[in-house]
Amino acid sequence: MPAIPNRVWVPYCGAAPDPGEWLARWNFDPVVVAILVMASLYCALRRGSKQQKTTLGIAIALGFGLFVSPFCALTSALFSARVVHHILLGAVVAPLLAMSFPPYRRPFGSLAGWTAVQAVVFWAWHAPELYGWALSSDAAYWLMQASLLGTALAFWNAVRLAAIPTAIVALLVTMVQMGLLGALITFAGSPLYAPHFATTIPWGFGPLEDQQLAGLIMWAPGAALYLAAALALLARWFGREGGKATAR
Repeated sequence: MPAIPNRVWVPYCGAAPDPGEWLARWNFDPVVVAILVMASLYCALRRGSKQQKTTLGIAIALGFGLFVSPFCALTSALFSARVVHHILLGAVVAPLLAMSFPPYRRPFGSLAGWTAVQAVVFWAWHAPELYGWALSSDAAYWLMQASLLGTALAFWNAVRLAAIPTAIVALLVTMVQMGLLGALITFAGSPLYAPHFATTIPWGFGPLEDQQLAGLIMWAPGAALYLAAALALLARWFGREGGKATAR
């Protein structure tokens, strides 16, 4: 096990909690709460289809879960919880937000470009140095969150606009890169993320075990979300082609 650095890590969600206290660690940052409350009011009052209002409502509820609930504090203790946070943000919240509004159709980059940019951003924030920076500065933390969500939102918007075969390829490429990063984290021979060298001990396992769990989460369920989206598009494509064949 690596030596624990003298530096005290105080991430945005607060110092890492112990198991006995984390359920009481709500984050009532007035700015975050105000943004989510205003988003909730907008969702309730906006005009639009029932489906759009539902998807937006779910996305906002997940926002409360990720940034206000005790799960926010848990991400300070466990890298595996942080990975769950990032996966939910990019693979669940982002597509829900994309489906809540009409697709942005003006030229705004290609699907191939956003697939690459999203991958670069995701990999970059899981590099140990940048990750450590994000957990030592509120500004860096929000830069991480904004860039992860922003690139993912642009990616899912491009998926909606692309031809189904092209969208399926982009989703499969994203699945592969997510799985590859997860595998690299899983099979790393030593702990990589300094902010969690000591924070996992009260939870009953070491930083390497936490890191391996995080890698497995990214490798399996994380990548599987993109596979599920690709399969859903494939089923829609087959349905359309079958309908055309029947019409003939």
